[in-house]
Amino acid sequence: MSRHVAIVTDSTAYLPARTMERHGITAVPLTVVLGDRALEEGTEISTRSLAQALQKRRPVTTSRPSPELFAETYRRVAESGATGIVSLHLSAELSGTYDAAVLAAREAPVPVRVVDTGMIAMALGFCALAAAETAEAGGTVDEAVTAAEKRAAGTAAYFYVDTLDYLRRGGRIGAAQALLGSALAVKPLLQLAGGRIEPLEKVRTASKAIARLEEIAADRAGGAEVDVAVHHLAAPERASALADRLRTRLPGLSELHVSEVGAVIGAHTGPGLLGVVVSAR
Repeated sequence: MSRHVAIVTDSTAYLPARTMERHGITAVPLTVVLGDRALEEGTEISTRSLAQALQKRRPVTTSRPSPELFAETYRRVAESGATGIVSLHLSAELSGTYDAAVLAAREAPVPVRVVDTGMIAMALGFCALAAAETAEAGGTVDEAVTAAEKRAAGTAAYFYVDTLDYLRRGGRIGAAQALLGSALAVKPLLQLAGGRIEPLEKVRTASKAIARLEEIAADRAGGAEVDVAVHHLAAPERASALADRLRTRLPGLSELHVSEVGAVIGAHTGPGLLGVVVSAR
């Protein structure tokens, strides 16, 4: 049984399963409540089922993992040989996941540092990877936390949604509420800022909004060495085409991930979501 610093995150990091296995990262699932059924993200509800439910306007909500689930996870990770745990989670402005992890960390059998990354999706995933790579190199808990925080500081997330209605329903719209009055006339571009969903720009058509999303991502990357993730919900062709264009535009591109978001983010953005995460190495 090896002694090591272990990395825990949550299901909204949307890391590929192979990547998580290779780096020994554990993800605690959030829950999607579909009608009267509570389903774990990643194992019990597919994005296709979610998209169909949203299109039929069935009630969909999300909830954080329980402190008990975190406590069970920390115990299991400690039993595998971890001498310390870094627990990295989506923005506390968007979810109570961080608070649940903090509660569980107080009773964990090994020291646990819980970090509110202020991120979500692969913006969170890249932070978890940075921490895991540091831990694999023999880094301490503090060093892994520093690596994750540095990665978060160099990461930006931008996204396009077909409608603000799903964000409004879920109460996650933040300052983007100001866009609602003209939502029928514009296609909104949003960003993650200070852990919140904030308005970025208003564009008249979907095609122009996606072109602008590409421009913003390219400007953010510049010539730096970056990792990029393109996310979508029920829009694989859009995502693939955007990824292909970014491959040709970013001279410092290192890794590019294309993936569909899970049910938790999808429940708040709706089908048609297209997002880009740009993360400096």
